[in-house]
Amino acid sequence: MRPLVRACGALAGDLRAVLRADGLEEHVDVEYLPANLHNRPDRIAPALQPRLEAAAAAGRPTFVAYADCGTGGALDAVIARFPGVERLPGAHCYEVFAGSAAFAALHDAELGTFYLTDFLTRHFDALVWRGLGLDRHPELRDTYFGAYRLVVLLAQAPDPELIASARAAAARLGLAFEHRATGRDGLRVPVHTFLDPRQAQRAAARE
Repeated sequence: MRPLVRACGALAGDLRAVLRADGLEEHVDVEYLPANLHNRPDRIAPALQPRLEAAAAAGRPTFVAYADCGTGGALDAVIARFPGVERLPGAHCYEVFAGSAAFAALHDAELGTFYLTDFLTRHFDALVWRGLGLDRHPELRDTYFGAYRLVVLLAQAPDPELIASARAAAARLGLAFEHRATGRDGLRVPVHTFLDPRQAQRAAARE
């Protein structure tokens, strides 16, 4: 029975890159849920539950490529109904990519930080600017972001154009900018642990 990954659409490019780079793309089925659930985390657990029920009924091993992602434990409550199903560790994809210790250090250094990943940088207009209605009401920028001081790009790939786009996004928000290269191992290791423990060991050895 082919394993199945139910994944956040915001992780699509990075998850495909991980699976392709390690020769696993042809050995797993992946279903991506809409990335705009980032803006409505209360809908994540209800969206996943029927999909997990269907996989359990078919006897398919399943991994959830979401962290808690703002569900306040609702996602864990759903996953707990399905023995053997696990999710990405951590509170959100920023912690997944940066690593728990590094993210905690960033958080402690500046509480007023708005984080971007490669995906969120590419889709900043749709998910942040238009998603928060700032295209229609730019005066709300300081209401939404008045407590923020810094934008940190947690970059999965070295891409000068992406870094420039993230810097421009920070300027639009009126915030300082910082770039941190994270790579994808925070996603790679837990996914490989699910797919093949030997692959996980090899991935960890490359860190």
